[in-house]
Amino acid sequence: MAKPGTEHGPDALREGGLIKKLMGLGLDVHDYGDVGTPSHEDDHHFDLPVKNPKHVATASENIAADVYNVIKSGRTCLALGGDHSMAIGSIFGHSLAEPEHVVVWVDAHADINTPLTSSSGNMHGMPLSFLVKELQPYISKLPGFEFIKPCLSAKNIAYIGLRDVDPGERYIIEKLGIQSFSMSEVDRHGIKDVVEKAMHYLDPEGVKPIHLSFDIDALDPSLAPSTGTPVPGGLSIREGNYICEELAATGRLTCVDIAEVNPSLGNERDNLITVNSALSIITHCFGGRRQGTYPKNYQIPIPTHTNHVAPPPS
Repeated sequence: MAKPGTEHGPDALREGGLIKKLMGLGLDVHDYGDVGTPSHEDDHHFDLPVKNPKHVATASENIAADVYNVIKSGRTCLALGGDHSMAIGSIFGHSLAEPEHVVVWVDAHADINTPLTSSSGNMHGMPLSFLVKELQPYISKLPGFEFIKPCLSAKNIAYIGLRDVDPGERYIIEKLGIQSFSMSEVDRHGIKDVVEKAMHYLDPEGVKPIHLSFDIDALDPSLAPSTGTPVPGGLSIREGNYICEELAATGRLTCVDIAEVNPSLGNERDNLITVNSALSIITHCFGGRRQGTYPKNYQIPIPTHTNHVAPPPS
């Protein structure tokens, strides 16, 4: 069931001090504001297996244009959701700017249902299916989606943190050979080995741009209670931050999605915990390090030398 409120996620993160925290890392931050998402009164299609396709299509097209422009300007893009259907636009826009990019998808869910494998019709469970080239024969024609061109090969995706995967999604992952590290693999191998294996699989030469799509429900619900589809047994904040630190350290992380922060769910304490977790994830994508950090061009202050007159003898 769809749960409204994720549209307020970006403002919750801003109000939580996002801009100040990023500027504190010495970054040149520009907030481009919210993406326009016009509503469509005629967006109820009982003959289609999806909900609100025109609304999602319009938002995706606008997101894609903005992400493309940010990356082509030489900046790193941070896209704040919103539910995870935002990734249709952010990944497509990234592909237009950097066609060779790879995607690290950190999430409790695979979000690769096709319109016909989905049991809910919620498009936040389908974004990757519209983008993966190998799935196009299985994708229904939807109004407004004509602009989307498949831009990802299955070999260019790696999942981390999965623990709630629908049957159709599991079949797709295995049929296409998508690299997938569920929480079972995280528990078995540790987050260090998982990240190393994922990146070696995606980019053994270490040259491709990276797109990180991070659903806050990848974290354990104790760390992100204000989200629509929490699943117990998730990543710790240490594991989440480690993923981000390692991707940032490559110097090739050029787009980051943060999805599914929903301040309409839970109480004030739940909201604060979720926002703080999301802010921690974001800052570790942009240079924050647990061993400490300092702004670019930081220098140790040098004391000013003045002449001191000795006091007269008593």
